[in-house]
Amino acid sequence: MEGGARIELVQGDITRQDTEAIVNAANTSLLGGGGVDGAIHRAGGPSILEECRRLGGCATGDAKITSGGSLRVRFVIHAVGPVYRDGRHGEPAALASAYRRSLELAIEHGLRSIAFPSISTGAYRFPIGEAAPIALGTVRQILAARPGTLELVRFVLFSAVDLHAYEAALDASGAPV
Repeated sequence: MEGGARIELVQGDITRQDTEAIVNAANTSLLGGGGVDGAIHRAGGPSILEECRRLGGCATGDAKITSGGSLRVRFVIHAVGPVYRDGRHGEPAALASAYRRSLELAIEHGLRSIAFPSISTGAYRFPIGEAAPIALGTVRQILAARPGTLELVRFVLFSAVDLHAYEAALDASGAPV
């Protein structure tokens, strides 16, 4: 528990979550793509794409919110993480910012639960061993600063390897779940 919220790590499909919002690992156009982004747009239906078109894109490190379309969730928060070059071009700060902005939007909309994928670790090549501590640390920092806002932050990891990386990062932090 951190700031009254539970952090969960699960392996699964983010499009099947029952949280109030899921986070889309989006690109700057917000118009869909591969991986998590494509899966969310396919499962959520055309209304999400229509809303994204009206948002005019999104900068790296920022996030924007739409309805959940045909998904079980009320909202999709589209967060744009960095493309990884070598870790020395602001990638860690941009990744932390994508998580931070997602949580800020969830809190602004009065949401109690949110599910994240591992942002930037697929096509954007951010090493999962570096990304996991940034993701978890940023979430813990926001939850500690804003206690009582969120009740559940779930990380939905695509593979067993990804889940293990997040479990190792959580164990290394010494934080209770």
